Amino acid sequence: QRTEVICAGAINRTNLFHTTSTRNDLMEFFDDKKNWGENEVKAGRAWKKDELRIKSNTDLHKLWYILLKERNMLMTMEHEAKEQIKLFPSPERLDKVKESMENLETVVRERNKAYYLLETGETGERPGELVSNRLGMRFYYRYTEHLIPKYMNAKWFKTHQFGYGGYGVRKFLRLYREKIYNEKRKQKNRERNHVMMLLRRNPSLDKEVLKEKYPHVDIDKMVRE
Repeated sequence: QRTEVICAGAINRTNLFHTTSTRNDLMEFFDDKKNWGENEVKAGRAWKKDELRIKSNTDLHKLWYILLKERNMLMTMEHEAKEQIKLFPSPERLDKVKESMENLETVVRERNKAYYLLETGETGERPGELVSNRLGMRFYYRYTEHLIPKYMNAKWFKTHQFGYGGYGVRKFLRLYREKIYNEKRKQKNRERNHVMMLLRRNPSLDKEVLKEKYPHVDIDKMVRE
């Protein structure tokens, strides 16, 4: 009987024991205190798409909010550093978080497209088309829903003017394309000269690595020459 009373009391006491999640109040918007005043904060690399593709939807959902919380914290610390006229340590952390979030969103969109194509035969994405603005620059315009028909929406016509014409616009496009071509040509020449210098300094350098890093340079032709 005594043993039964002790066990009953133990059961009643365990019913009063509860656990709750850790709550750090507003301190979650700030970095760890040990990183305050540091010149450099070590951080890992961004999440790759191949790594995210093997994760479940639940894991991706959790990871998205972890990255969102990390981004908010870093932006808060960056703003505070500007207010204090101090250097924000390791600003590349924001770039890594942004890259991870973009890769995660890409993976989620891939899964949504595959699902809708299988179920409905459509991508499920918001439809759109390639259009040109008044300067002749092409961009992808996504359709949006409106309360009134398109032919009656005067405000939409004022803010969405597609198409271009005139000598000035054609001259601008010609000079713009010429500028882009020159930039690409100079970039290719810089890469070619850099690879040539690497091969002269180290003739036994792995050619496959150079091809992967500099795909626009003809490595085999340079070796033959």
